[in-house]
Amino acid sequence: MEEAGHLRHHEEVKPIYVKRKETIERVFAGAKEKHGMRWTNLRGFKKLSMQAMLTFAAINLKKMANWTWQGPKMV
Repeated sequence: MEEAGHLRHHEEVKPIYVKRKETIERVFAGAKEKHGMRWTNLRGFKKLSMQAMLTFAAINLKKMANWTWQGPKMV
């Protein structure tokens, strides 16, 4: 744990941690707010894993749809 803490202060690694706020943390925040990942009624590791996988699959499908959708062309 100490080594991991020290690694994030190296000059090569700092840009990666800056991007983390914009990518990874945003995905988890969106999952909590929009996809019900804040609380669950399920019990057990298998059921919780299934819920998490389905949630992140839905998020990835939404991303893919946004990437592939081309808006109307302006003439």
